[in-house]
Amino acid sequence: MASASKSAVSTSPAARASASRASSFAMASMAQQRSIGPVRCADPEWAMRLSPLCLAAAVLAGPATPALAAAPACTPPPGLAPSPVLDPPAREVVSGVPVAAYVLALTWTPEWCRAGGAGATAKEMECGRPLGFTLHGLWPDGAHPPYPRFCHPAGALDVATVRSMYCRTPSPVLLQHEWQAHGTCAAWATPQAYFGQASALYDRIVVPRIETIPANGLTAGAVRAAFVSKNPWLTAEEIFIQSQRDDQDALSGVRVCYDLKFKPVAVRAAMARRTARG
Repeated sequence: MASASKSAVSTSPAARASASRASSFAMASMAQQRSIGPVRCADPEWAMRLSPLCLAAAVLAGPATPALAAAPACTPPPGLAPSPVLDPPAREVVSGVPVAAYVLALTWTPEWCRAGGAGATAKEMECGRPLGFTLHGLWPDGAHPPYPRFCHPAGALDVATVRSMYCRTPSPVLLQHEWQAHGTCAAWATPQAYFGQASALYDRIVVPRIETIPANGLTAGAVRAAFVSKNPWLTAEEIFIQSQRDDQDALSGVRVCYDLKFKPVAVRAAMARRTARG
């Protein structure tokens, strides 16, 4: 069946070599992208001044939460089970912070796996097959730090939710974390409502095959241009390319920012220490 994530990496030798290139790319020519670090989404005064940070995907009609959409074609492994409930340390719990915006996070899985980001169990699901951009999560964002996290107690996800999300987010541990850390910090009453909203935003983005970009032109600007070519309603100024903090030549993901009605918005580059948190 088709790969579980968007723009799955081809398994041909040439494509594998290109995919390896795509996990390491030059930042010297970033097509005016001033910052390649993490981003924030909740400062409107920077909307016309900042470097291109956010991918403006489809505009939803309003804040109503959709049902879980049909996942991309793949087959969840037998015995796929929910992860245990997390017990976050007290310093990680930040409740009572008004939500000012939302961040949709896409992870470039080849770099995640190359950097050893997955544990032994997750490695088989996330790194044992060719994947492209997977859904990391949907994060409520505050106007200022501290940012909302683990706002309310939450139980374990049910197996149906884990299976329905597997083709977008092939990690029960990450799914549990995203629901507890972020899904509890806005108006989503259930995990199904939270993941339904995240899925609707993710599913509307057409992701290019970045491993086909020529080696001598593989820059953040080229990746951004490839997204624009597949999403003609976008402009380059609305797309942010994320890199690893410890390796500025390593593509790690794309960030998309939305307002409270889930309409795409631009973000500021200052105080950019947020999106690596997940």
